[in-house]
Amino acid sequence: TSGSYQDTQNGPGSAVYDSAVRTAIVAYAKQFLGNPYVYGGTSLTNGADCSGFVMSVYANFGVSLPHSSASDRSQGAAVDGLENAQPGDLICYSGHVALYIGNGQIVHASNKKTGIIVSRADYRKILAIRRIF
Repeated sequence: TSGSYQDTQNGPGSAVYDSAVRTAIVAYAKQFLGNPYVYGGTSLTNGADCSGFVMSVYANFGVSLPHSSASDRSQGAAVDGLENAQPGDLICYSGHVALYIGNGQIVHASNKKTGIIVSRADYRKILAIRRIF
């Protein structure tokens, strides 16, 4: 099949499409591991803060998210509990937001000392989990 092939069976909202997008989001986000945390930043290479990181990762997939961890708590659809989270979901904390990557882990622009790292999703109290795709 050619590159312009349209899979009409597996568009947005289908499990196959969603799974492929989720995998792509996680792979894209993880390539920025080790890059710096910069307060107010949105650059995946030169530095981003938590919401800037999530915003810039999603922008690569054509989704506009606010540059605000508090506003991120109202994006997409609610997910009930970490056990129902899927890769690519936003994990929202008080004053912080991260991307769920599966297996109880998140990737996030953590702080100035660590930069962009992988952590346990439950390293602090989760306020909300939001599904964008």
